[in-house]
Amino acid sequence: MGGYENGESTAAAALADGGVILGVDGGTTNTVCVCLPAAMTPPESPATVPVLARAVAGCSNRNSVGENAALETLEQVMTQALALANTDRSAVRAVCLAVSGVNHPSDQLRMLEWIRDLFLDNAKNYVENDAVAALASGTMGKLHGCVLIAGTGCIAYGVTEDGKVARAAGAGPVLGDWGSGYGIAAQALTAVIKAYDGRGPQTRLTRDILEKLDLSSPDEIIGWTYADPSWARIAALVPVVVSSAEDGDEVANKILHDSVQELADTVIAVVQRLRLCGEDGKDMFPLVLVGGVLEGNKKWDISGEVIKCISKVFPGTDPIWPEVEPAIGAALLAWSHHHKGLKLENGS
Repeated sequence: MGGYENGESTAAAALADGGVILGVDGGTTNTVCVCLPAAMTPPESPATVPVLARAVAGCSNRNSVGENAALETLEQVMTQALALANTDRSAVRAVCLAVSGVNHPSDQLRMLEWIRDLFLDNAKNYVENDAVAALASGTMGKLHGCVLIAGTGCIAYGVTEDGKVARAAGAGPVLGDWGSGYGIAAQALTAVIKAYDGRGPQTRLTRDILEKLDLSSPDEIIGWTYADPSWARIAALVPVVVSSAEDGDEVANKILHDSVQELADTVIAVVQRLRLCGEDGKDMFPLVLVGGVLEGNKKWDISGEVIKCISKVFPGTDPIWPEVEPAIGAALLAWSHHHKGLKLENGS
């Protein structure tokens, strides 16, 4: 996850050498901010990224918790990271906020106006969807290829070498992100209710979910669900679905197979639109995989199944599991913009 170097001497040296860079990965489950020295040399590997500080806060997806709460979380996590690096806002030279729920230029504009008020004229500010940071985390700051994020939510985002972009999904569970953690878990909860009603087949999910939630009857799931229908709380049931599928439950297996196809179709749509695979469909392109749904499981390897589906269509798919977290990808993007600006100012 990069080389963490908290300490007064390191932070003081970074400040003396030209300030700091902030990178923020804002998700539905949590928000992470990392602080890098602005004067660092280009890192040769993920292990050599000189992270001065790292802070974690809650959800910053405005579609999930509302705009005010999201902005409060973002300010909190950046303030905490600066404090851990023994510095303050005056030292910030560039910021990249990569936040889920930023889906339209108007979203970016509102957030840019807000962040300018925080840092005044001290910093260059960049606002992106969290998928951009996730892609950069797998390519060490180079924006080319496709990223698939499948955590609480899901999205595929692609960039060509000449800067064309495309995305698919990422519109939230109401609008069909069924390959996401929320989508998988919501389908499992629905299957339990249907089985209880007699509208669907009996499933091991009933026993496993009731045990996980410490409930005695499926009808209690209704009250549990609506007591706090936050996306992350529902998505936390994904491991139960995977476990039930690994134990041979047909309903759980169908949910996972359908979700795999949803995720694969999401990537395929982006790759086709951008022609990342070349004219003949066989060129290699990086596919960065990020998110808890895509992490390795014992028997039911969701990411492996997704890659198999995509590779049948695009044999040049080159899967990458990042060695640094998306917040570092966001910081590397901010650092790259800052570094290019300094070169232009110096006439190079």
